[in-house]
Amino acid sequence: MFNTSDFGDELQALQSEVSRLMNTTGEGIFDAAKNRSEALADQIKAALGELGETLSEQEDHVEKLIAERPITSMASAFALGVVIGFMLRRH
Repeated sequence: MFNTSDFGDELQALQSEVSRLMNTTGEGIFDAAKNRSEALADQIKAALGELGETLSEQEDHVEKLIAERPITSMASAFALGVVIGFMLRRH
């Protein structure tokens, strides 16, 4: 009618199958996450490279503007300092 050894063998086979699936799935998930993180890191490196180039170009532009109008630049910096000072004093 009910054979406990057959039931035990079935449970053992099921346990080994589940552990095999868990190991395979874990490795697959790890590999997929690793590949995705490497792709994301490459995208970030490319974006940082482009940002560096843009900032370099803008730095040259700002430097040129300041060199052409030194008094205006100093007055603007002073006014900005005064405004920030008042804002910090209030809080």
